[in-house]
Amino acid sequence: MKIDLTDTTSSKINKALVQGRRAIGTPAVGMVLTLVIVTDEENAYDALKAANEASREHPSRTLVVIKRVSRSPRDRTTSRLDAEVRVGADAGTGETVVLRLYGEVIDHAQSVVLPLLLPDAPVVAWWPVNAPRDPAKDPLGALAQRRVTDSYAAEHPDADLEARAGAYTPGDTDLSWTRITPWRSMLAAALDQVVCEVTSVEVEGEEFNPSCELLAMWLADRLDVPVKRSLSSGPGLTAVRMATDCGPVVLDRPDGSLATLSVQGQPDRAVALKRRETSELIAEELRRLDPDDTYAAVLRFGVDRLVGPADAATAQDAPEPAAAADDPAPAQEAPAKPAAKKAPAKQAAKKSSSKAAAK
Repeated sequence: MKIDLTDTTSSKINKALVQGRRAIGTPAVGMVLTLVIVTDEENAYDALKAANEASREHPSRTLVVIKRVSRSPRDRTTSRLDAEVRVGADAGTGETVVLRLYGEVIDHAQSVVLPLLLPDAPVVAWWPVNAPRDPAKDPLGALAQRRVTDSYAAEHPDADLEARAGAYTPGDTDLSWTRITPWRSMLAAALDQVVCEVTSVEVEGEEFNPSCELLAMWLADRLDVPVKRSLSSGPGLTAVRMATDCGPVVLDRPDGSLATLSVQGQPDRAVALKRRETSELIAEELRRLDPDDTYAAVLRFGVDRLVGPADAATAQDAPEPAAAADDPAPAQEAPAKPAAKKAPAKQAAKKSSSKAAAK
């Protein structure tokens, strides 16, 4: 059932919601949260479709906020709110309200959304595109306990990750981080099967994919080893290669669907590692509303500490320092310092495996 309201108010929208529930014979409200989607007209359809599919697992009231661009100075000074109320089969298992804001009311979207929030229920804000640099300080983000962005939709993903690290507030998360949950679980399980010391890691994936950087940062932070970021033609993440003193451990996914796990001394195993739809990612994020401490630690690690393709090439081509000419006698060598003892990989894996599947 759809109810269209033109030049309306939040009070009239609430009345339309009650009217719609009574018309379809479900006057009770059985929803568990409010999902606020802030997007534009171009991406509204895909975002709403993903939210409706996720509502089958998490019945929710979905508020889609679309800020319409005014084309003339006169329109920019005229405030108007149009709404489309959907209940029943048109709104998944919850309720949907599409809000289109015009004029000055665009700068006060929180005053429109606040009366429509479900009472005594958590609020999740999601920006499919054009997320603010500091979601917690955004007027709509301030209403939410959980704030979801997507660095994959940013024009410069690395710069976006750096901005997220500088403005991180407990409750922030990123769908690029959610995409690597199966990879983290699989890698932690693989390291639990061996008693070896990891010496280096290489993460391979397509360019401009922040999930690759986040996975590399997670491995570098948890294993405390150098991690190299290399490029491939995709799709998405394609391989993780870990060098250990017992032989390589490789998780390779060339086609974006089926991966092969190779561990030294064991037969290769095929594992399902399909690229997931946005609806599955949102459904996973809605399962937990507490702060993600692992994501926060990865952001603090920093993208600039990874070894990229350009860094590796520069280090390889760098000339060796020339010996000093006319040196009468070799300088006395300083006594060698004992090498720092690294933690075994299994210990590091146990440290990470307990948190790898937390999401």
